Amino acid sequence: MDEETPPNVIILFCDDMGYGDMGITGHPVIRTPNLDRLAMDGARMTNFYSASPACTASRYALLTGRYPVRSGFAWVLYPNSPRGIHPEEQTIAELLKQKNYATACYGKWHLGTTQKDYLPLQNGFDEYFGLPYSNDMIPPKWPDIPLMEGNDTLELNPDQSKLTAAYTQRALNFIEAHEAEPFFLYMPYAMPHVPLYPGEEFKGSSARGLYGDVIEEIDWSAGQIRAKLEALGLAENTLLVFTSDNGPWIIKDEKGGSAGLFRDGKGSTWEGGMRVPGIFYWKDKIPAGSFIQRPSSTIDLLPTIAALTETEISNNEIDGRNIWPLIGDSTLDSQGPYFYYGLNNRLFAVRQGPWKLHINTYSQTGKTYFDKEPPLLFNLSVDPSEQYEVSAEYPDKVAELQTLIETHYTNLASTPGHYGPLNIQ
Repeated sequence: MDEETPPNVIILFCDDMGYGDMGITGHPVIRTPNLDRLAMDGARMTNFYSASPACTASRYALLTGRYPVRSGFAWVLYPNSPRGIHPEEQTIAELLKQKNYATACYGKWHLGTTQKDYLPLQNGFDEYFGLPYSNDMIPPKWPDIPLMEGNDTLELNPDQSKLTAAYTQRALNFIEAHEAEPFFLYMPYAMPHVPLYPGEEFKGSSARGLYGDVIEEIDWSAGQIRAKLEALGLAENTLLVFTSDNGPWIIKDEKGGSAGLFRDGKGSTWEGGMRVPGIFYWKDKIPAGSFIQRPSSTIDLLPTIAALTETEISNNEIDGRNIWPLIGDSTLDSQGPYFYYGLNNRLFAVRQGPWKLHINTYSQTGKTYFDKEPPLLFNLSVDPSEQYEVSAEYPDKVAELQTLIETHYTNLASTPGHYGPLNIQ
């Protein structure tokens, strides 16, 4: 990497978008031409995971490269939660400040209350515009939700139908303002989290109803950002990542999305809850049409970005790994296990290669799916829908994966968290 021209980084992060909600992943009516084109012109990651099936934990994991169990808080934070992201955590934005990156976050933060220490400007970002937590944390159950600029409140209970367009315009202005210097743009969209608020130009445009409307507006947004990079000649020096914080909120029926062929959705450590869209685009650096089947995760973004920008990771323990070699070489194997954390940071499953072992199961639907108790073993290469449980046929594989879990527990116990001893379950 040329030290004088480190790459720009853009992460587009949806809220509750399912693996099956794009044209390229098989949705029959939702139109996503811009996202489909990004995938075809870059790398499509077919085994890409969020590190949690819930909002807050997944955002913590993406920005820090660490499993959510290390965070010091449980699954989802609320407006009255007593904790937020610890000041000693290193975010991607703070990492990139070593190379004087301009940094911005436009969208849903959800890593603490509106207490100043927990907000983006105190965690590496130069600019922030958005909602501090989920768009359904509103009256009458919760206080008025603020639309924030930096550390200040612009207005209360904003018109959410204008958010995606507003975030997009902020992003375009930011790219243009910093075209001559390296920048990091993090866009955690408010959508398609329920309640659904498509923009006026998109409302009623999709055969999939309101859910399709908001996905098609996000597709438009991604297209606008790519077009701006192309117009300014920045596409050749910008890594653009598109993904989601977890799977679709299937208990919301038609207001929720689709996990495609995967089982279950948001809140679950079945595949539909954590396997998410994964698109990596970097013109002339990532070969067009790359099809990456090896497992990878949002926890891998920070160490990958650190390697690409030659910056130093300061966190005590990083759980992710540099996946840039995987993107560039289709012959490489997966580099190790991935652990699935669910409700209240409890460990539910582990994956290594094609094998996935559930030691606990949970679904917001209340379904158990299998009569027998865990452990439950699946070969995801031949059974991505987790239909055929094979622990009786492969007892040695069960034992091997259980050993990985025990080793993982030992490693966690040896590295105390910022908020004290880790809650290992």
